[in-house]
Amino acid sequence: MTWPSYLATHSPEQTLYVGADGLFRRHDYDVEIAATSGAHYISGYAKVAGLMVPTRHRIFPQSPDGQALKDPLVISIDVSEIAFT
Repeated sequence: MTWPSYLATHSPEQTLYVGADGLFRRHDYDVEIAATSGAHYISGYAKVAGLMVPTRHRIFPQSPDGQALKDPLVISIDVSEIAFT
């Protein structure tokens, strides 16, 4: 997908992978300010106020050919106690 230039993003060209259930599983993008690429794995969905929200995020670097590397784990985020007000 290509994002419009008026939106602030990691990079204008990004790839989203969606599971058979319609939920995002992976989000690939270039981090232009750092001259690197990331593979963002999204999981642990919880239903909150009728919306499916991912609770687990893991971001790994990518090789030049776009393959996600297993090391190092760059970012690890676990979210809990989600509420919309």
